[in-house]
Amino acid sequence: MTIKILNLYAGIGGNRKLWDGDIDVTAIELNPEIAKIYQDFFPQDNIVVCDAHQYLLDHFNEFDFIWSSPPCTSHTSFAKLCALSQDIKTGNHIRKPKYPDLKLYEEIILLSHLFEGKFCVENVVGYYTPLIKPQKLQRHYFWTNFIIPVKKFKCDNIKWGRVSEWEKKLGFSLDDKIINSRKDQILRNCVDPKLGLHVFNYAFKEKQLTLGDL
Repeated sequence: MTIKILNLYAGIGGNRKLWDGDIDVTAIELNPEIAKIYQDFFPQDNIVVCDAHQYLLDHFNEFDFIWSSPPCTSHTSFAKLCALSQDIKTGNHIRKPKYPDLKLYEEIILLSHLFEGKFCVENVVGYYTPLIKPQKLQRHYFWTNFIIPVKKFKCDNIKWGRVSEWEKKLGFSLDDKIINSRKDQILRNCVDPKLGLHVFNYAFKEKQLTLGDL
């Protein structure tokens, strides 16, 4: 049976890279330039350029598995650091504080209570105690309706490095891509493909675990 998958905020498809089998993937990406790169890497997928948050609300009941990676910028420790940073001479804040983007929790609540399939909402480990308890794997929080066993992935811990290093570790080459966005940022936003496969396997391919198994 074909598994219908919705891949939200798809980027260039780090999480999706190693998924295989009888799958039908619809990927949602707002940035047309990034969406074009995704389509080049995964020509078999249906790529839609639009607002992923609204698309989820309108179409969530059409899929068997949903992966969502909402923007993480407002949840990071760096966001808190920027909000607290002051100019040494004036004492004034350098950047204005921003509200954390709570669309993240809107999606978790929607999927937890209204969606009948398997889902995974992924985000960065934030600077505050999560409003809804997640599972944690390295630099990620995961909100799911299945258990993901803890496993370490080497390249998932890299914060800095050359573009070539990221390309090698993630298995993507952007050499032939003309990109206005920063290549290093695009690659750092990728979920490690091995981690993406690990999550997918425990949603569908591996024996489902219970809390008592951990």
